Amino acid sequence: MAEHPNVDVVRRSYQAFADGDLSTLRGLWTGDITFHVKGLADLDGDYRGPDEVFAFLGRLAQETGGTFRLDVHAILADDEHTATMLTQHAERNGASRSSDLVHVSHMRDGKTAEFWVATTDPVSDVAFWR
Repeated sequence: MAEHPNVDVVRRSYQAFADGDLSTLRGLWTGDITFHVKGLADLDGDYRGPDEVFAFLGRLAQETGGTFRLDVHAILADDEHTATMLTQHAERNGASRSSDLVHVSHMRDGKTAEFWVATTDPVSDVAFWR
């Protein structure tokens, strides 16, 4: 069975993030992309448009001294949604943290239009990011 095209879009997005390739990321997102972030304490919020999302991603890098990374385990997709199972790793304020997450995206015209983070351990994640 062939892989759904949205799996490729999401896989390329995570690779571009890992490579710091903002131009490729921008091309894989709609112009009105929205990130809904919960579980990251002061970084929680809704980030609207590529510039706000890039500012958020920059803060992740800054807060973790560049140690923030994501290991993708699986990507599920249909015509309108994707779900990515992954582990996030970061070091911050002398502590290190690995936690399992699910990222859910709404896809539109072959691009990511909306993005949500769901953590498996919100209490520990909030404590780490405070």
